[in-house]
Amino acid sequence: MAVSLSDIAERAGVSVKTVSNALHGGSARMSDDTRARIKGIAEDLGYVTNLAARGVRQGWLPLIGVIADELITSPFATEIIRGLDGAARSAEMAVFAMNLSGTRNVGSVLEEVRRFRPRAIAFAAMYHKTVELPAELAKSVGVMINCREVAGRVASLVPDEEGAAHEVTRHLLAAGRRRIAFVNLPGLLAGELREKGFRNALADAGHAPVAILPAVRRAIYSDRAPSLVIDHVAALMRRGDRPDAILCGNDRVAMEVYTALRRAGVSIPGDVAVASFDNQVEIASRLDPPLTTMALPHRAMGRLAAEMLLSGACSSPELRMLPFQLVERSSI
Repeated sequence: MAVSLSDIAERAGVSVKTVSNALHGGSARMSDDTRARIKGIAEDLGYVTNLAARGVRQGWLPLIGVIADELITSPFATEIIRGLDGAARSAEMAVFAMNLSGTRNVGSVLEEVRRFRPRAIAFAAMYHKTVELPAELAKSVGVMINCREVAGRVASLVPDEEGAAHEVTRHLLAAGRRRIAFVNLPGLLAGELREKGFRNALADAGHAPVAILPAVRRAIYSDRAPSLVIDHVAALMRRGDRPDAILCGNDRVAMEVYTALRRAGVSIPGDVAVASFDNQVEIASRLDPPLTTMALPHRAMGRLAAEMLLSGACSSPELRMLPFQLVERSSI
């Protein structure tokens, strides 16, 4: 037979309400000794919280629901989910995600998430972008993660792309590099903001880019789009003012840049330094030499999102930009 709150209350000599407050984080005042004694009795009796019954009483279950805009297909998904899960667990909550794909619209996925009666709902994207939510749905989403709501109606947590590009460019300049090219990600908001930070950092130092080139043939960057990197790097190395550093739109692009530089007989970092964004560790740490790159703040975004959702700090639809972290390795 399942152990009830009444069973624990009878053993402890207190009311059912006192037991509920002790076990479920209620605000009623009680001594630490009383709370600990009730928890000990519950453990001895093998009590397990009836989440369904609790959900009926409270109107919600101890869950954070995530609408995942293809997030589950991203190598960074685990970092966002880990951040969310770690903060949620500390509040005795759990996280679940439902994937949004081309065949399912936001409204239908949101309805599925709502059926589980989560305490809060987040929307997380695979990459930094702008998302348009219908007005009625925007009211149900507490926070956007790695994306921003087009009308600014929902609190949003995004990477500080411009700041990251400014920082890594200044790092290249501090290392004595002056002729810097950028092989960027076309058609993406991240690429647009990174280019702005790159240009501003060079302008602040009195320099101009050697070149800013698209990594792929298509208007929007994709790993599956035909790459232009090999040809771009070969052309750069034939120039009289060839670059002494190449900044790459992400670590996959950097991997191609390494190959192209080796083909051209150019050493890294002796002749040309290479830096990048994302910190995909399975790539960056295994390149020769290991790649200096800017680590995305995905775990921090997930952790902060959970804290905001659970504390009710999402009422203001502010846009918060979280800093990248420079991961110095041996490519500069």
